[in-house]
Amino acid sequence: MEHFKSIIGHSPAFENVLRSAKMVAATDVTALIKGETGTGKEILAIAMQQESARKNQPFITLNCAALPEGIVESELFGHRKGSFTGANANKTGILQSADGGTLFLDEINSLPLSIQSKLLRFLESGECLPVGDTKPYKINVRVIAATNTDLTKLIAEGNFRQDLYFRLNVVPVELPSLRERAEDIEPLAKHFVDYFAKQHAINKVVFSKLAIKKLRAYQWPGNVRELRNLCERLTILLPGKTIEPENLPHEFSTGNVISNTDFALPELGLNLDVLEADLIHQALSRTQGNRSKSARLLGISRDTLLYRIQKHGLATH
Repeated sequence: MEHFKSIIGHSPAFENVLRSAKMVAATDVTALIKGETGTGKEILAIAMQQESARKNQPFITLNCAALPEGIVESELFGHRKGSFTGANANKTGILQSADGGTLFLDEINSLPLSIQSKLLRFLESGECLPVGDTKPYKINVRVIAATNTDLTKLIAEGNFRQDLYFRLNVVPVELPSLRERAEDIEPLAKHFVDYFAKQHAINKVVFSKLAIKKLRAYQWPGNVRELRNLCERLTILLPGKTIEPENLPHEFSTGNVISNTDFALPELGLNLDVLEADLIHQALSRTQGNRSKSARLLGISRDTLLYRIQKHGLATH
């Protein structure tokens, strides 16, 4: 599992995800990676490919949001000469190019409804029908999809096929946001500054304890990608320096910072484990045991909630 070892993160929520991803990688099952933009869905998909039996076969990525609706079908399945205006030659589709390997469909939530039924047919039968052709061809491709949107909401709105969701969601893998794995921020930052110092052949920066505290308090709307970009910027602008809070961008002091609540610490203190267990119990009771809804109420990922339920030995509905 060498490729998984290169993925930085030791928080309980993240380690749970990696355990699931490792088990999925050892099989040939379709997988759906869920997570906010910038959480590292493609990096995880590559690791899953590299630890699978298809590691020496093609790995092709298609961002479903990057293509106009009119050419998505042609890109995926190919087309025959003369099948539409501008089709001046036969075109091999991405699925055929990935034969024997893995196709990573990023932002699957943006796949047009008109194409979703054709993708479902492929997942169920392995058959592809190029645009303008009458005879399908069979290929062997593993599909890993990713979404930064709650597909169940799109299903309720009529914008995503429920049957396709069930077919993709055989083994869901949900990446936590960076704010849900704050303990991983420091090792990630150290990894990135080391990497960029070598890449640009300059001295690396070092974060002070106060700067790390600021990084941990930030909400990271851009997740790991945002942290990576920050580390590259600081490495280039302040080579060899110690990064203090005043060296961080303005938003780390004024915007997207986790604010204090009205909760007042009792004078005699409290038992944090007991408080955490009680809040989890309240959330589960309020949602009739629905773990996904409880996690949202608590502002954590479902995997983090499951870990903490096990940690406290809580019984659920």
